[in-house]
Amino acid sequence: MDPLPNPTPLASKLRNTLLRYHSIGDGEWRVAKKTKDATVWRKPSEEFSGYLYKAQGVVEDVTNRIVDHIRPGPYRLDWDSLMTSMDIMETFEENCCVMRYTTAGQLWNIIAPREFVDFSYTTNYEDGLLTCGISLDYGEVRPNFVRGFNHPCGWFCIPLKDSPGHSLLTGYIQTELRGMLPQSAVDTAMSTTLANFYSDLKKALKT
Repeated sequence: MDPLPNPTPLASKLRNTLLRYHSIGDGEWRVAKKTKDATVWRKPSEEFSGYLYKAQGVVEDVTNRIVDHIRPGPYRLDWDSLMTSMDIMETFEENCCVMRYTTAGQLWNIIAPREFVDFSYTTNYEDGLLTCGISLDYGEVRPNFVRGFNHPCGWFCIPLKDSPGHSLLTGYIQTELRGMLPQSAVDTAMSTTLANFYSDLKKALKT
């Protein structure tokens, strides 16, 4: 188990990685799934043997409220059907923490419940916000869970200039679920999970 990293350089490196993903040209992405709420693309990850996913959709609400529902805090557990528990293990400052969370089984439990320990950081980006994270090898793995690993992930939330009260939400996700899993099952689950994330989030913001 590694000690906790110094949050300042880690946050800076994480932000720069997400900015680089955000500048990848459209031609490098392939559509993985399209719903009325979001489009999901993917490309081979530079971090591991799976995919980097990009999801994008317009969400009807202000940037701060959307990000408050996504980042670690009391809202996320209420609406995200995939997340089954969440604990803040360390808080460095208001916008920076380490959290442990668990996810439900997926695809008729082909994918068993997973546990993650993530460093999370939220910062300003243009007129909106970026909330991002990366997994850490920290804390004991609880029984009955496989420890998954999130390579650099994040959500850019930007207000739409010509449509007040709406925001463009763009996510970059690359999750290594680990354990003995067929890659095709993981790929199916990821694109469906990301599309459902938008519909669930929209429902939560309306309540």
